[in-house]
Amino acid sequence: MKIEIIAIGDELTSGRILNTTSSFAARNLFEAGYEIYAMNTIGDTPSLIGEALKRALSRTDAILVTGGLGTTDDDMTNEAVSKALNRPTMPNLEILSNIRAHLDEITNEPVSQLEKLAWLPSGAEALNPGSRMAGYQLIHEDKPIFFLPGIPSQMRQLLVEQVLPKLATWGQDHRLATYQRVFRIFNLPETEVNRRIATLDLNTDVHIGYYPVFPEVHLSLIVRDKKNNNAKRLFKSSCKAINTVLGDSIYGHDRDSMERIVGKLLRENELTIALAESCTGGLICGKITNSPGSSSYLLGGVVAYSNSLKTDYLDVPATLLESHGAVSREVAEAMAVGVRLRTGSDIGLAVTGIAGPGGGTDEKPVGTIYIAIATSEENWVTKFHFEGDRAQIREITAQSGLDLIRKYLLQKVE
Repeated sequence: MKIEIIAIGDELTSGRILNTTSSFAARNLFEAGYEIYAMNTIGDTPSLIGEALKRALSRTDAILVTGGLGTTDDDMTNEAVSKALNRPTMPNLEILSNIRAHLDEITNEPVSQLEKLAWLPSGAEALNPGSRMAGYQLIHEDKPIFFLPGIPSQMRQLLVEQVLPKLATWGQDHRLATYQRVFRIFNLPETEVNRRIATLDLNTDVHIGYYPVFPEVHLSLIVRDKKNNNAKRLFKSSCKAINTVLGDSIYGHDRDSMERIVGKLLRENELTIALAESCTGGLICGKITNSPGSSSYLLGGVVAYSNSLKTDYLDVPATLLESHGAVSREVAEAMAVGVRLRTGSDIGLAVTGIAGPGGGTDEKPVGTIYIAIATSEENWVTKFHFEGDRAQIREITAQSGLDLIRKYLLQKVE
């Protein structure tokens, strides 16, 4: 079944508001086994809405429309549908009754702009008339058309609770079994990811997409059931092949995050961690605490920007700071050791560097970063040179620190 998504609203076409409803609808419909034929965004102009609706009817099996169902003068969807499909608007008595009962509680006015919500194109069936959410379904030329509010929370609720179940009963034979996975990749450029995947010579029914999401690369793998095609087998074999050529650059899948993976490994190994951050300013600690349950493995962290904090709180010898500078291998290691001993953690992670835009020198340019790990058995430091603006350098530094912990923990498992 081919579905077209139409988003309506001047606030979308002007760029004032980001269109999140279409992406949510597309993802959920695709995962349910439907083909997304097209996605359109148009303003609150009845003639354009009507044209888009007629065009979608001529080329797809179902349509999803969001936006333009409100009470203000610029909400023109119902008017446009009525004219384009020759369906005069009529009051939905159940919705009208609910509105008037609500109005009786809050005002003495006999008529309200809210009553506009009850006037729907003839043949329309309200999706949830008992709620205070606009939304209805039309069957036109034997094709279902769903009209949902543009308010993201309401649209998502109606899509999941009403639209998907109704589509599922419309025609099971029109749905395709979909197998998909997103591989989350770090520390491997998109060009290199592409080169390695190209060597696999994957089946033409395997669809690969590349999506840079700084500082990562996301690779999507999609296989859809077709006649005479064992999609499940093809999906499994393709996943194995991708894992083989990309190796441990793949840190997770689908909705994983680096901090969640690191937390899982720390928990499985029954280890704790503490952080000493300079140029990242607590960013790594903040990422780790995004995961529920992180208190079981994160003891805490110190943001040690000044040299005095490095010496007073982390026991970094003043002689190291004087002889090597705060941005150095020696100071990074001392910070990691200091935070581990101070907190009693199993692992100490420390970061020091120059995030810019100023502060760099010929010897230590902007983007020079040292990341150190200290354990009871050994310490080591890794030097990086990152490029980008201040925010990018801090972000890739934080991700790199977590990635080093991930790889260390994976080695322990082996």
